[in-house]
Amino acid sequence: MRTLTAFVALICTIALGTPARAAVAATPAFNSTVWALAFRGDTVYVGGSFTQLTFRGHTYTRKRLAAFNARTGAVLPWNPTANGTVRSLAVTVTGRPAVYAAGDFDTVAGARRDSLARIDAVTGRLDRFSHTVSGTVSTLTIGNGRVYVGGAFSRVDGATRRNIAAFSHASGALDRSFHPVADGRVRALAVTRTRLYTGGEFTHLNGASRARLAAVTPATGRLVTAFRPQAPHLVMDIAISPTGISTGTGGPGGRAVGYTPSGAVRWTHLFDGDVHNLAVLGGTTYVGGHFDRACRSASTIKQLGCPAGYASRVKLASLDSAGRLTRWNPRANGTYGVQVVTADPGHRRVGAGGQFTSIGGAGRYRFALFG
Repeated sequence: MRTLTAFVALICTIALGTPARAAVAATPAFNSTVWALAFRGDTVYVGGSFTQLTFRGHTYTRKRLAAFNARTGAVLPWNPTANGTVRSLAVTVTGRPAVYAAGDFDTVAGARRDSLARIDAVTGRLDRFSHTVSGTVSTLTIGNGRVYVGGAFSRVDGATRRNIAAFSHASGALDRSFHPVADGRVRALAVTRTRLYTGGEFTHLNGASRARLAAVTPATGRLVTAFRPQAPHLVMDIAISPTGISTGTGGPGGRAVGYTPSGAVRWTHLFDGDVHNLAVLGGTTYVGGHFDRACRSASTIKQLGCPAGYASRVKLASLDSAGRLTRWNPRANGTYGVQVVTADPGHRRVGAGGQFTSIGGAGRYRFALFG
């Protein structure tokens, strides 16, 4: 694996106002897939299936969890170690900062942790937060004093929880008052003060017909009946936007879709492969997936094919506030491409991770930082 030693300025032509302008070269290289990212100040936390990082000629053992400095690229001593792939990360900065991790592991730092762990964000020490999950947890988010998790599971700590659950951030205990029921895998969660948006493979939530996308109240999980979207295909990711939410979908051609708070479609943009993840920053929606092309013009929710033709957008693209394709075109390589896109609003930057090994022809081993 080559080491990223020189600063290579990869200037990506973009539309006016797009904040993430270039790929920053001074970042580590990972030896396997990056699935999860989270920011805290200048620290980038990374989860995935990797076991080593390389930076400036040095190789570091980091088993599926790592952290580095976003300004310098220096690998930090934070080193919790998970024995299975980490799929999702979230960081809290209230009180003692902590990193929550979810994934396919059953131990972290040598201690039993069943798909979920809480780790000190500074020292990397494992917290006492420990739960028994019957199934798998693949996504999580933090808000309203709670940690929300989703996946394909039936019970948590012996209590029935169908694919979605919540824990108290303060005590770490399962929230017994929060108990929505999804009849299929939950792949995506995004939280506001009044709503927890939920996406995935389910067809019903709390017994109501809500195919693939719904919202519940953050405290009890009661269905938000005012939000009635009609998601066209499997929802793979959700991001909060200034006008509602944006979603990434799979299906015959992937889509990025913007919805209003009522669930009405604001805009749709069609790609020729799944949209795995997206992030909203400064009114721009950054999109990652395994697509190679995007429609030149905005699409309809049921559209297949692009009457106005395709534009090359290999694994990464961005859309303006009306869902129109911008000129930002970093060009990641690989078959499956980008698995995670995460925004850092405080520093106006975007991180992307996945299976790619180059951006715009320059070596970027499974992680790239734009800002």
